[in-house]
Amino acid sequence: MYQVIGATKSRAFRVIWMLNEIGVPFEHIAAAPRSEDARQYNPSGKIPALVDGDAVLTDSVAIMTYLGDKHGALTASAGTVARAKQDAMTLWLIDELDAILWSAAKHSFVLPEEHRVPAVKDTLKFEFERSAAQLSERLEGPFLMGDHLTIPDILACHCLNWAIGAKFPRTDDKLFAYGKSLRDRAAFQATSAM
Repeated sequence: MYQVIGATKSRAFRVIWMLNEIGVPFEHIAAAPRSEDARQYNPSGKIPALVDGDAVLTDSVAIMTYLGDKHGALTASAGTVARAKQDAMTLWLIDELDAILWSAAKHSFVLPEEHRVPAVKDTLKFEFERSAAQLSERLEGPFLMGDHLTIPDILACHCLNWAIGAKFPRTDDKLFAYGKSLRDRAAFQATSAM
């Protein structure tokens, strides 16, 4: 059985949601970032981590890609054009949404106070708003890659929720409805209840 290390109010939510979507059992260890529990699995204390037998994997997107490939779920097959397009979307989301939100978090509470630059958050909000508009334009079906939920949808929804919590500008109605449809999924609800 897998072990997922990381509090659900972190990127561990993505991994847990994916496991709930594909119906794979797991044990959850709700370790806080940089805690002693987290450091048992990742010396940096970063979360999430996934334990699969003797292997410990880190980074939420790497873990989700591994799980998708291993279980043949929520992903296009490796070596296909569909997978290359999916990976391009995943990397775009990391660059254009996740990285912006992480920079805002660092300047809000992660960095030592003397190294925070609160004024940078206005620029980050502008960047996020621009990227969210681009994401909305790219959304052509019920999901980012077409008719089926994939890893990029989990990543995008997590970032959209993170943005709400960080008090970033509200997205347009199309993207808001997309996020709501994902939050209404049973697996998302189960993950939120943990």
